[in-house]
Amino acid sequence: MSAQGKVSLPVIKRLPKYYRYLTNMQRSGVTKVSSSELARVMGTTASQVRQDFNCFGGFGQQGIGYNVEVLLAELSKLLFGDGTLLPTILIGTGRLGTAVSSFLTRDTNGYKLIGAFDVSEEKVGRLLLGEIPIRHVRELEEFCRAEHPAVAVLCVPREGAKELSSTLVELGIRGFWNFSHYDLSVPYPDVTVENVHLGDSLMSLGYRLRNDT
Repeated sequence: MSAQGKVSLPVIKRLPKYYRYLTNMQRSGVTKVSSSELARVMGTTASQVRQDFNCFGGFGQQGIGYNVEVLLAELSKLLFGDGTLLPTILIGTGRLGTAVSSFLTRDTNGYKLIGAFDVSEEKVGRLLLGEIPIRHVRELEEFCRAEHPAVAVLCVPREGAKELSSTLVELGIRGFWNFSHYDLSVPYPDVTVENVHLGDSLMSLGYRLRNDT
């Protein structure tokens, strides 16, 4: 089940959606699903489903469909590897950072939150979600050299992300879940970045509502 060449980003972004829908199917007692049935709940076409899975060698047989349990296991390998959690740090423990940290600790999705940082002296020393001590960003270098996090979640303003990003890359951060408005993929093309723009999503929703004829 090795990937055939480099898989496109749109295909990669559909994998979690496949995993989520198939998990719901399995919980409902579904054992087999056709590409047409999966396409219907995904809002795509059967051809697209087959093309996506063929990027990884294919998971079913023509006319027989997919074994849901087997398909979930294969998708799990793609999304989570061998099950080792990616050590992750959070920078910015305001309302957004707290909400994001709650998600990370409640449903890891392959990540383990090991540290939290902020510039606010009032927050430093407190426990995030009652378990993770909030450190000052001045301790970032020492912490990273000792704990070797792979992922940084940025819940800071644009300028804060811009100032910290070069340091984080130098300290070995290989991936960013970026909630700031600073696009790290421009200055650091070799680092994996997932930009989350909540404002863009809201504006897209507004456009669709206002132009729905």
